[in-house]
Amino acid sequence: MIRLMLDRTKRWLVVLDRAIGVIAASGLVLVLPLSLLLFLQWPLRDLVQGYSREANDLAQWLFALYVSLAITCATRSRSHLAADAFARRYPIEKRERLYRWASVLVLIPWSAFMLFAAGPMVLQSVLQLERFPDTYNAGYFIVKMAVGLTALLVLLQAVVDVFRDHEPRSP
Repeated sequence: MIRLMLDRTKRWLVVLDRAIGVIAASGLVLVLPLSLLLFLQWPLRDLVQGYSREANDLAQWLFALYVSLAITCATRSRSHLAADAFARRYPIEKRERLYRWASVLVLIPWSAFMLFAAGPMVLQSVLQLERFPDTYNAGYFIVKMAVGLTALLVLLQAVVDVFRDHEPRSP
């Protein structure tokens, strides 16, 4: 019975890990439209003399989503928790233990707190479909929603990393 529960838990962790990977990788496609919108702001402002504020607002919410997914990618590749100057001297097994403890002591509490603290603000913004305060363009709720998305994805990835059986990774 216990073994069956452990097998199911492992399967769910693998499914969750793959889903997080797909979601995080989907952020890669945001780079091109974001770059294009940032590039177009100057010609829109000076040559067309219009739509530069709309391009800026759209770029802001694309950037917010991109950053929230990039943080998850950094967590998955273990690059934002690594003090590489110190960690590379340790054996792989010790780095694995340090990473798990950092996930338990830093990532899980931080992301849970962010969900708790920012949750009401994000929910209210999404329910109101909040607009950008300066331009009244739609989509500002997406910027706030990215805060919750970041915290949720980091929390889920940290849980996967703590409870999943790890094969020690080479540097």
